[in-house]
Amino acid sequence: MELLERAPYLEQLATFLREAVAGQGSLVLLAGEAGVGKTALVRHFGRSAEKTARVVVGACDPLSTPRPLGPLVDIAPSLGGDVADLLGGDKPRDRIFRAFLDELASSVRPTVAVFEDVHWADQATLDLVRFLGRRIGPARGLLVLTYRTDEVGPRHPLRIVLGDLATLGPMHRLLLPPLSEAAVRVLAEGSGIDPGTLYRQTAGNPFFIAEVLAAGNSGIPLSVRDAILARAARLSEPARLALEAAAIIGATVDPSLLSAVSGPVHEPVDECVAMGMLRMDGRHLMFRHEIVRETILETLMPRRQKQLHSEVLASIRAATIEPDMLASVAHHAEEAGDAKAVLEFAPLAAARAASLGAHREAAAQYARTLRFGDGLLPEGRADLLERYSYECYLTDQADDAIKAMEQAIELHRMLGNRLREGAALCSLSRRYWCAGNKAGAVKAGRQALALLEQLAPGRELALAYSNLSQVCMNEEDDEGTVEWGMRALEIAEPLGETEIIVHSLNNLGTMEILTGRPEGSKKLERSLELAEQAGLEEHVGRAYIHFGWAAMRTRNYALSSRLTEGMEICKELGLDLWYLYVLACHARCELDQGRWSEAADAATAVLRYPRGAPLLRIFGLVTLGLVRARRGDPDYWPLLNEALVLAEKSDELQFIEPVASARAEAAWLERDYEAIPQTTRDALDLALHCRASWVVGQLAYWRWRAGIMEEIPSAAAEPYALQIAGHWSRAATLWAKIGCPYEAASALMDGDETAMRQAHAEFERLGARPAVAIVARRLRELGVRDIPRGPRPATRSHPAKLTEREVEVLRLIAEGFRNTEIAHRLSVSAKTVDHHVSSVLAKLGVRSRTEAARQAGKLLNNVHLS
Repeated sequence: MELLERAPYLEQLATFLREAVAGQGSLVLLAGEAGVGKTALVRHFGRSAEKTARVVVGACDPLSTPRPLGPLVDIAPSLGGDVADLLGGDKPRDRIFRAFLDELASSVRPTVAVFEDVHWADQATLDLVRFLGRRIGPARGLLVLTYRTDEVGPRHPLRIVLGDLATLGPMHRLLLPPLSEAAVRVLAEGSGIDPGTLYRQTAGNPFFIAEVLAAGNSGIPLSVRDAILARAARLSEPARLALEAAAIIGATVDPSLLSAVSGPVHEPVDECVAMGMLRMDGRHLMFRHEIVRETILETLMPRRQKQLHSEVLASIRAATIEPDMLASVAHHAEEAGDAKAVLEFAPLAAARAASLGAHREAAAQYARTLRFGDGLLPEGRADLLERYSYECYLTDQADDAIKAMEQAIELHRMLGNRLREGAALCSLSRRYWCAGNKAGAVKAGRQALALLEQLAPGRELALAYSNLSQVCMNEEDDEGTVEWGMRALEIAEPLGETEIIVHSLNNLGTMEILTGRPEGSKKLERSLELAEQAGLEEHVGRAYIHFGWAAMRTRNYALSSRLTEGMEICKELGLDLWYLYVLACHARCELDQGRWSEAADAATAVLRYPRGAPLLRIFGLVTLGLVRARRGDPDYWPLLNEALVLAEKSDELQFIEPVASARAEAAWLERDYEAIPQTTRDALDLALHCRASWVVGQLAYWRWRAGIMEEIPSAAAEPYALQIAGHWSRAATLWAKIGCPYEAASALMDGDETAMRQAHAEFERLGARPAVAIVARRLRELGVRDIPRGPRPATRSHPAKLTEREVEVLRLIAEGFRNTEIAHRLSVSAKTVDHHVSSVLAKLGVRSRTEAARQAGKLLNNVHLS
């Protein structure tokens, strides 16, 4: 079918390719509903691009548990270099990612790599997209991703990746619309079908239109599936059977496998190709569209599907099974109901996925194994449960991780294996803490200790000691952290138990930094170094999280310099939850250093995550809430209220203090001084108990601001103590030296007229409207009248005079979000979004969201958001 109304999109792709040829690579997102013509467009573009570039195409699998790095596996044979060799072995995925990037950067010809259907992408592929999106700029490469907009909701993993990349790399968005009625009239000419009716029935969907026109003048089907089935009904029996077998095999079909399943297929395949059901793509067959395959599958009775899966499985097992085929083999085994094959191949597929950082897929493969594992011996089932629990733990599936580990413990207990039971209890303790269940964490840790201290000292007892050291560290119990951590090292070091040494050093180093002993950073650095050398990925991520915690708590932004590196490494290792913790710490450090837009973007990215541990969510809510409160934006109390609900479930300072301080500040900005004493009292008592000087100082400061006259706590950090004591100038100097401009301006606010003018100017620069108003009021009370006024700098510099929040809204409009989805994304009310959208349309001088989206690319580029 002729490509109509696609010339502007082809020209944009051609422009991006010319930029890539010149050494300015980029990522292109080609989105649209199913059947809108994404594949047709990239295929047409690919044919023209082959004149100047190497074009390679890979696709994601429409499987419940897809192949790890499926698109890269597809294109690897065409790339040359080391990519194929690394994929074929058991190499760390960061080497695979870098090899692919190197291939894009060093290739003589520029490369156009197309990853189709990334709405089905596995975790490792999404991480590869994130990796490339941040680094493809200097490469002579163009990465084109296609996805269905109707498959990607606000909490879809792909949406999270795109949000992460929105401000960090050269990225272009192309939203492919349905055809207009005028285009449908052109296509329908000479068919005998009324074009108006055709347009209304198909809504301009090119695939549906093609199916109707191919069926001839026999009426317009009610749905695209009816049109496909009408075409399939004209196939001969052999061709229909071959088509059914191909649908079971998958989106990409090896002709030799199809022959093994359904007999000689030369003529039947030719018939399917001629009928437009299949197409040849190099050495493989592919369905003309995934909708065709889905429709054929829906017509197959369960018994027929099971039979075909069995035949496919048998044929695959008769040949050599490559590592990248394991996920597909496990899929066919489950669909065939072959328990023995599932137990053989699903654990192998899980291990393969885990080795590539596709931990969600690894967890799914272990879950598949367990569904068929009723006949396993208890030892084997316990081992599988622990592996499954670990993969769930890495992917923030807390409930499943806990349940699986509890079942494993019961099996170890039944078998009388006290060593394994004790070690599993230590793991359960960590699972509980990550889920926000401190009582469960403490109980499991104590149970492990009681059990293992009855046995000879060894690895498991050292593990129990180190786990209790972690429990104490999270409680900010300095003495307990040191006592249990040193006991763990006494056993672990002579045994050479690197993982336990790494864990204990992390606990000890973090606690020392939190309690004002900077030498603890050496222990934390040593923990990270050992973890990297030993390939202990979880502990690498944990070290970066604790660098972030220490930087936030102690205002030591030299430590925060490790966070960008930590985010990159956690993503490369597939540690999504660890990455989000580091990102949350980074967001707070950005806020404290006056980079509020960056802080808001990072906090929003944390809150977009579909699950999120309680502490992680508290960090994101507080940071975003403070940005809004300090800017005078609406809707900060819902964020701080949600944070309070989460914090009230814990008695740990790290949960409680960020919420108490943020709520006190928000109340002070609203001049609600009476709310501050109750808001801060319990948190201050806990901070004093934990000897957390920075927390003590911050909470005492807000109480002082509220007019509470009490003795300055001796434990209060110096800048706060100076300010409370009236030494505003010294406090401001110290805050400026530390790198906290908002706090420095807050100190100057208590000074003379010159100092207050400086504070006013700094608050203006930051966009802190409530603080500006407070200082202006104080200056007016001194009789000052020449107080400068003006719009916020970000609004003044924007080409369309959009505020920063309006820029956020425009970006989401361009991504195709509805108002209700934008409200959910930004954690504001739908009514607030309605107002923002109206303002955006008015400032842009357009009448529709579609027109605004068209202008978004240029405008967002101007503010470095696209």
